Amino acid sequence: DVQLVESGGGSVQAGGSLRLSCVPSGHTYSSYCIMGWFRQAPGKEREGVAGIDRDDRSGYADSVKGRFTISKDNAKNTLYLQMNTLKPEDTGMYYCAAATVCGSWFRVGSFAYWGQGTQVTVS
Repeated sequence: DVQLVESGGGSVQAGGSLRLSCVPSGHTYSSYCIMGWFRQAPGKEREGVAGIDRDDRSGYADSVKGRFTISKDNAKNTLYLQMNTLKPEDTGMYYCAAATVCGSWFRVGSFAYWGQGTQVTVS
């Protein structure tokens, strides 16, 4: 059974930083073609924030470019999202996602596996 476990969320003031982590289990880490981070604010649709493929090519939503960095640590089997210069509009539930089939990293439908989410609140 595949599980993705996120951690690192919390409450922070505007301008602050957080680092989210995601540890997948049930699949060999290298079996994922794409991994990504999504977020969902109350009353809004889930949106892609950042994605990375097995060749470490990454992409970002325009709203987070220059502030967020997605990375993988293969030795630790962990996906990260470093979030700097946080803004109130970054508030939401952040989800880690993974897919063994390659696709667009900003499409919810590209991902078969999802974590339970970790809350980020920026005030």
